[in-house]
Amino acid sequence: MNDNNPRRPDYPIDPMFIRRWSPRAFTGEPVPEADLRSMFEAARWAPSSSNVQPWRFFYALGGTPHFAKFLGLLSEGNQIWAKNAGALIVLVSKTHQMSSREKTLVPNYSHSFDTGTAWGFFAIEASRIGWATHAMAGFDKARSIIELGLPEGYRPEAAIAVGRRADKSVLPEAIRAREVPNSRNPQTDFVFEGGYPKE
Repeated sequence: MNDNNPRRPDYPIDPMFIRRWSPRAFTGEPVPEADLRSMFEAARWAPSSSNVQPWRFFYALGGTPHFAKFLGLLSEGNQIWAKNAGALIVLVSKTHQMSSREKTLVPNYSHSFDTGTAWGFFAIEASRIGWATHAMAGFDKARSIIELGLPEGYRPEAAIAVGRRADKSVLPEAIRAREVPNSRNPQTDFVFEGGYPKE
């Protein structure tokens, strides 16, 4: 599908980084479990502080009772389009780790950082094998803890829709205009040598 991708990198990078974007238009085609497992395998190899790997992926395949439960966790605005995803995921991080010295649970400062890295690896692998992903902050975190049966010390980080891209005509008119790869801020906005620039 020609997506008329307007993204242009300022420096040489692999094209896979600008090919990946977050559409809302999905075909409803189920995601084969084998493909989903490849995405999870990519996430498995993400770097992790002290190798504690605090990420936890909970998933529901399209057309299953679990899918309806996961869809119900999303905000109403996200349910409108995510209902056509082939799989839904709730990504969770474990907030504590076992101390090697004291042998007790201590806060893991980088739990969200590491889990976000695992999501990035997941998203890139999904794009590489022909699937689109869209991560969302718009979901009920408190209900996710209950519905997923999470024990204390686990933090819902994001909900993720996975599916085959469809034409934007499948979307409600109000959100069609947003169905295009967005750009990014230039490096001058977020890269600083030596320290934050003085005003």
